Amino acid sequence: MVDTEHEQGFAAQLPLFGTTDAPAPSPKPAPKPDLDAGSAFNKALGAFEHYMEQRGFTANTRQAFRLDLQLLSEYLGPGIAVGHIATANLSAFLTWMTDSRGIACSPKTLERRITSLKVFFGWLTEIGTLTRDPAAPLIHRTVSPPLPDFLTEAQSRAVLEVAQHLRAGSAGQPADPRPYTLITLLLHTGVKKGECVKIVPNHIDLTNPARPALWIRYNQPSRQHKERRILLPDWWPPVLQEYLQAYHPRQYLFPWTPRNLEYILTRVGADAGLERLSFEMLRWTCAVRDFLSDMDREALRQKLGLSEISWYEVEPKLALLAQRLPSQP
Repeated sequence: MVDTEHEQGFAAQLPLFGTTDAPAPSPKPAPKPDLDAGSAFNKALGAFEHYMEQRGFTANTRQAFRLDLQLLSEYLGPGIAVGHIATANLSAFLTWMTDSRGIACSPKTLERRITSLKVFFGWLTEIGTLTRDPAAPLIHRTVSPPLPDFLTEAQSRAVLEVAQHLRAGSAGQPADPRPYTLITLLLHTGVKKGECVKIVPNHIDLTNPARPALWIRYNQPSRQHKERRILLPDWWPPVLQEYLQAYHPRQYLFPWTPRNLEYILTRVGADAGLERLSFEMLRWTCAVRDFLSDMDREALRQKLGLSEISWYEVEPKLALLAQRLPSQP
C-alpha cells in the first residue's frame, strides 16, 4: 500500500452535525456545462468526462465509463439529442449487448454498464439538462446486492442527538459515553467492524493534540498492506478521555463482542427513528460524505483500506449514492 502517512486527503471530511467543530468550507461548484435536451450525445459525453475529472474519479473508472458510453453512442448514433433518449432505447441497447452484438458480455460487465448509464443520465438530470432520468427504471440484472444504506444528514443528526443524550444521562439512567464514542469514531474513520473491535487504546495517536489520529493495525503479515493512519477531529480526544475514565479498557478499546456493539448501534438507531443502524451503514455514510467533499480519491481508497480492485467496484457505487443524497428525506 502507498504510504498512508500522507494526510492531505484524510483531513478533508465534512463535519458531523451535533459537534462543536467549525463547518468545513464546501468545495467550489463547477461551472454548469452548456447543455440542454437538444445537445448531441457526444457533446454531453465530453462534458461528463470533464465532470468526472473535476470530481476526482480514478483513471480506471473514467476509462470504463467512457468506453461504456461510447458503445451506447455507436448504437444510437453520436448525433442523437440526449433529450430524445428514452428508457426503451436504453433497454434495447442492453438487450443488443447481451443477445445480438455477437461479443460476450459477462454479468459483471453488464452490471457495470448499467451503472455507467445510471451515473451519466443521473448527472444530466441533476444539472437540469434532462427533466426525467431515462436510466432510473433500469434494473441490474445480475444477482448482486442492492446499493448499501447510509445515513442522510438528518438521520446523522438524529443518531448523534440520541448518543449525546445517553452520554449525558438522565433521571434514572446513568451517563454512558460508550455510544457517542463508538458512533463518532465510526462516522469519522469509516473503519470496518472487524477493525473496530481490534483497536487498542494505544492505536489512538494523541502526540499532536491538533491532529489526533487512529492507527489501524493488522497482526497477519498478509494483511499488513491494509494498515493505515486516519485523522480524527481535534475535538474528539476529550470524548475519548471521558470514555476511558468511565470504562478503563485494558486490552481492546471496546472490550465487548461484535454482537454487543451491534446491539448498542441498534438501540441508538431505534431511538433515532431508524429501522436499523449498523457498522456497515456508518462506514458507507463516512465514505459518501468524504466522496462529496474535496478529498482525493486515492486518499479515500486508502482511508477505507480498499485494494485498487475493490475500489474499482466501490467508486461507481459511491457516485450513485451521492446522486441519491439530495432527494433523500
